[in-house]
Amino acid sequence: MSAPALQPSPPRARGNRLIAALAGLAPSEAEWLTTQIEPVELDLGQVIAESNEPFRHVYFPETAVVSIISRMADGAVEVGTVGNEGMAGVAVFLGADASVNETVAQIPGTAGRIESARFVAGAATRPELRRLLNRYTEAYLTQVAQTAACNRLHGIEARCARWLLMTHDRVGEAERFPLTQEYLAIMLGVRRGGVSVAAAALRDAGLIRYSRGAIRVVDRAGLEKAACECYGIVRRHFDRLLP
Repeated sequence: MSAPALQPSPPRARGNRLIAALAGLAPSEAEWLTTQIEPVELDLGQVIAESNEPFRHVYFPETAVVSIISRMADGAVEVGTVGNEGMAGVAVFLGADASVNETVAQIPGTAGRIESARFVAGAATRPELRRLLNRYTEAYLTQVAQTAACNRLHGIEARCARWLLMTHDRVGEAERFPLTQEYLAIMLGVRRGGVSVAAAALRDAGLIRYSRGAIRVVDRAGLEKAACECYGIVRRHFDRLLP
């Protein structure tokens, strides 16, 4: 049976969807969280949590996009990504003080952050926040699992389209976002030459424009058709679990 058609992409408004969802469910808990959060600007490539080092803060991206990267002896690959739909620091919520992976800003922009210890203590006494974070964690783990399957089974051009759509959903009002071929190669777990071919194919099809280390999506509907099924699977799951 074919998957249901995707609804039009959600408005790419500023702010964090997770916090907005909490405000709709438990205004007092959302008020506590927003009063504890410190606004920050994340720079391109900024490391917010080193591998195997304690998470000092939990981040709620707004216009920034955060990548979770696994670095190994023979290269690096993105294993998860977080934008304005979620939270960077799931390990903290799950009771771990560190992750084996590196957490880095893949797209610069705004975010809110809260000290990890304060966040854990506050979540312990706020049931709606914990319930919402449980749902987010399940959705995030689905994204991670789907990414692993996608990297194994799907071609680089379709995977590139999927990744660009996920980023496009998260960058707020910006239609153009910075992205080098070297960085996109890490996101997709391939060599730069493969990225060049895939990006050129999407550009030649009139779906994107690419120059000077930045990409602009010019045909969103066409890019969705070029992407593999994984984009729709993950987005529908997030939309179902998070109001």
